[in-house]
Amino acid sequence: MSKKIIGLAVGAMLLALSFTAGAQQPKKVYRIGFLCPLFKPGGPALTALRQGMRELGYVDGQNVAFEVRFAEEKRERLPSLAAELVRLKVDALVPMGPAATRAATGATRAIPIVTPGAADPVGTGLVASLARPGGNITGMSSLMAELAGKRLELFQEIVPRLVRLGVFWDPDEPEEVAEWREIQLAARKLGIQVQSLDVPGFADMEKAFTALGRARVDALMNLGWIDSSFYRAKRIVKYAETHRLPTMYGRPTSVVAGGLVSYGPNYEELHRRAATFVDKILKGVKPADLPVEQPTKFELIINLKAAKQIGLTIPANVLARADKVIK
Repeated sequence: MSKKIIGLAVGAMLLALSFTAGAQQPKKVYRIGFLCPLFKPGGPALTALRQGMRELGYVDGQNVAFEVRFAEEKRERLPSLAAELVRLKVDALVPMGPAATRAATGATRAIPIVTPGAADPVGTGLVASLARPGGNITGMSSLMAELAGKRLELFQEIVPRLVRLGVFWDPDEPEEVAEWREIQLAARKLGIQVQSLDVPGFADMEKAFTALGRARVDALMNLGWIDSSFYRAKRIVKYAETHRLPTMYGRPTSVVAGGLVSYGPNYEELHRRAATFVDKILKGVKPADLPVEQPTKFELIINLKAAKQIGLTIPANVLARADKVIK
């Protein structure tokens, strides 16, 4: 065999080996940190985020891996859990809720953070502006403070006799402070007296229930993340059912648990949408250059079973506007 033929054969073999080696190069596996203040398994929010990533071509275990940490409703654990995710050098952090978001921003100024639904990202200093966030955080706004007045107007339509309203909220949460201010402004315009039922942090609710027992309210409203816990949601629902009180929420958690009505953005959709921000960041876009988005669709969910249990008839014009009715 000639030297030329041997040379060609060796060259072809080396070329084939190089292609094989290239084909066998492992794909990059991106690591996404998910910081949750609640108990396992994280519920619909984490499921929605995973679904959003799948829709964008990310397969769990192949080119993406989720590092999930749960604070089990102990807010004081969030900073250490956030620091743990930072030490793992995740490619992006997705914190669930305001307390987790503050823990994430306190743990890192380098790793990109995507918030799935900050109530007031500019007012609380998370971003410089919606159009130009300016730091390592971007994502979705939930507009909860802006919706507070609309929610109260809607509640008065449902409960025309509403004069005194008990409001569960967390004074330690800057976003809920803004929401509480909006509720007070709206209440004055509508001629409604509001009774503060403050529940700091994830503390025991006995103090709030004691105040509620003295208040003689006509209805109850939850602000912020009070109803993010299914346990707390069930307690408030049970109290309202026992005392035949209508209840209004910003999230559907409590309505699913037996509460009366909720009005707000679809939080599962916000978490699914957060995946698009993560995807862009993994492809090289800086969070500072990704404008914070706002939801455009809001859902009215009504539980007719709850209405029947407290002897309340939902007005037909309100029922017709409902996006979902639980019967």
